[in-house]
Amino acid sequence: MTILADIAQKIRSKNAGPFWITIDIFCSTKESYARIEQSLSNEQVAHILGIPKEQIQRYDLPDLNVIKFSLPRPIVQGTRYDRDMHGASFANLIAEAEILDEAGTS
Repeated sequence: MTILADIAQKIRSKNAGPFWITIDIFCSTKESYARIEQSLSNEQVAHILGIPKEQIQRYDLPDLNVIKFSLPRPIVQGTRYDRDMHGASFANLIAEAEILDEAGTS
């Protein structure tokens, strides 16, 4: 089994204001970018994060070898129940996503 963290150069998540989180997946090669772009679906990301897929916005940036996901924060930043002020923990969840091999199997 191959996971996203094995292929991506860097995965980070952070605040995009108090109401949104952004997750960036940086790839070092066009090949790794293409593999992740084809294998990692919005449905898979939504399932991992436990949110409806309609809440995910995806931006594929092939010139930069970057895939970006934006989603509403489950809890507004800085409120009493916010346990991740910087939104950094979302990257760890996505890093474990299964990625298909070149033959299309996991």
